[in-house]
Parts: sequence; structure tokens; C-alpha cells
Amino acid sequence: MRRILVAMSGGVDSAAACLLLKKQGCEVGGATMLLRDGGEAEAEDARRAAEQMGIDFHLFDLRREFQKNVIDEFTRVYQTGGTPNPCVVCNRTMKFGVFLDKALVLGYDGIATGHYARIEEKNGRYVLRTARDRAKDQTYMLCGLSQWQLAHTLFPLGTVESKAEIRALAEQAGLALSRKHDSQDICFVPDGDYMAYLTAHGLVPQAGNFITQRRGLGIALGQRTYVLGKRGADVILGDEAGLFARRVAVGEVNYLPFDQPEAPLRVQAKLRYTTKFADALLLPTDDGCELRFDTPQRAPTPGQTAAFFDGEYLVGGGTILGSIEE
Repeated sequence: MRRILVAMSGGVDSAAACLLLKKQGCEVGGATMLLRDGGEAEAEDARRAAEQMGIDFHLFDLRREFQKNVIDEFTRVYQTGGTPNPCVVCNRTMKFGVFLDKALVLGYDGIATGHYARIEEKNGRYVLRTARDRAKDQTYMLCGLSQWQLAHTLFPLGTVESKAEIRALAEQAGLALSRKHDSQDICFVPDGDYMAYLTAHGLVPQAGNFITQRRGLGIALGQRTYVLGKRGADVILGDEAGLFARRVAVGEVNYLPFDQPEAPLRVQAKLRYTTKFADALLLPTDDGCELRFDTPQRAPTPGQTAAFFDGEYLVGGGTILGSIEE
């Protein structure tokens, strides 16, 4: 029997992961990471669900680690003009980093989460495959995970057909959170006002100039104008055509099927979680890779995550460094 500690967020997905693992014969425990002030309500929902399911429950106060690994990094990237993806960083450093370490110390064999993805072993490596419910697939957010992390992780929801099935499972178990709404926003910025949060937590706005100007910022140019990028403290503006790029540089790349590709690869890439896949050629470079798209892509944003796939399988992902001029 495997002993698995499930990361419980207080929502229905992670609770359903507990139920599915119990059905599979695992000895299941639950734990919640307290990551910020005000997170006690979610922790209480998770504790109550664990009690209803008859499993052990742990509460890890990780506010200091979350501040260092996620919030400070989020602020740093914004301060340098990038647009970070804190969920990808949190997965790598917290859920499958600090949380996994604590689970192993407690004597568990590994962890599980409520993510929608599938782990498979191919050619001696752990790889990620998109979830059966493609509408809920979260492999993009997991592209930074290492082989060691994947070897100690289970994703019970990866083979579930639909979210309705998850809610039905929780309702049959009598869980009070079976109809709880899904969380959509970044957990530490629940109102979505990033700048208000950042300035309240140490980010210092830089004085600079607008080189050309976007409508609504006080200068009329007679046409719709967009933010194209940043040069030092100056904001570069231009027309919509300037948003598109065919070549994108990616750094800090993590590959899953291999350590490094030996030759260029045809992939389907995403430059944001919500965007559609786009066909591209992946070319390895000394400090990461270049994605050379078949058709220009809109607004590749430094600091965001690029993930690349081969059909249903995740090849890897990294941090967008910027577009490459042709």
C-alpha cells in the first residue's frame, strides 16, 4: 500500500483526488499549505473535508517560504519590466518542492494534487500527458517539474472525463465543498489588481517616457496604439502589427523526455495558458531554445511561460526572454 499525502486547497478537485486514491487502495493523508495571511478559511474547508473522509490532516505554515520563493520573485520580475507567471513558480518551488519534502519527512511515499494532467513513464523517463478532460488540462502549469518531482507525484484527476464527474464523486461522499466554485485568480492577488498589490509590497514605480502612446494615456495619435515592450524605464508603443513575432527566445528551459534535444524539433507551443497551440520549430541554443513559429504570434511577453508539446505529450517549457528580430 502506498502512503500518499494530498495537497488540499480547500476545493473540490483536491478533495476528489483523496477519494480516488482511497478507492485505489492508497493510505491517504491530506495537508494544506498556509501561504498567506487570510488563507485560514481555505485551510478550514480542507480540514473539514479531511475529517469527513476520515483521513489524517496536516497544516503547514509556509508563509515565509512562499514570500521568498514566489512573491519576492513575482515582484522582482515585474520591477525589471517582465510579466511573471507565479503559478508555474509556485508549482516548482512550493507544491512539488517544499510540500513534497515535508511529505517525505512525515513518512509518505509521495504526494498527489488536484491538477488535471497524466504522468506516464516512457523510455526510462517520467513524462506529462494532457488530461483526458482537455478543457481542464493543466500540463502547461506543470512544465517546470523535474524528474525527481514527477517520480514522487500522482495526478488522480488526469483520467477523469469531466468536472461534473468530480463534483458527483464529492457529493456522493457527502462533502460540503462539492459545489464550491473554482478559484480563478492568483491566490495572493484575489481582486486581480496587480499594481495595487505590488506597490503595497515594495515595488517602486520607475520614472520614464512613452515612446509613442496608447489611446487613453493622454496623447491622441489618431490610431489605436499598443504597448510593445520596455527599453530601460521607457515604454515602447506602436501599432498592432508590432505585437506579432515569428521568433521567440526562451530561457531556463526544462525538458521532460530528455535532458536536451539533440536536434531541432517540431512542436506545438503555447505562450500563455489561455492561448491556442501554434506549430513551431524548436531550436536548441546555448542558454535555452528558440521557438520559430510557422505564423507570427501575438505579444510574446518576457517573463511569461512558454510550453511546448508533441501531440498530447509535454516536451518542456521555460521563461520567455523576448522576441527575436528577423
